[in-house]
Amino acid sequence: HSAAQRVDLGLPNFVEISMAKLFTNEAALKITSDALQVHGGYGYSKEYPLERYMRDVRAFLIGGGTTQIQRTIIGTNLVGR
Repeated sequence: HSAAQRVDLGLPNFVEISMAKLFTNEAALKITSDALQVHGGYGYSKEYPLERYMRDVRAFLIGGGTTQIQRTIIGTNLVGR
């Protein structure tokens, strides 16, 4: 919410956006990984949407900036605050 509010107000928002990206990426990865554990081998089958969700989550982790990059942005900018 803080990141969206800062965007709306035209305030600097690099740290908040990186925090939101990091949280959502890691949450999505954990959720799909847990679902894959529950489904076992069927989770990898193209008959179930979980297989696509797992591929999508991996793509989001890379496409939106890797988690390592997000952590670097957060750490670098928090030091100066």
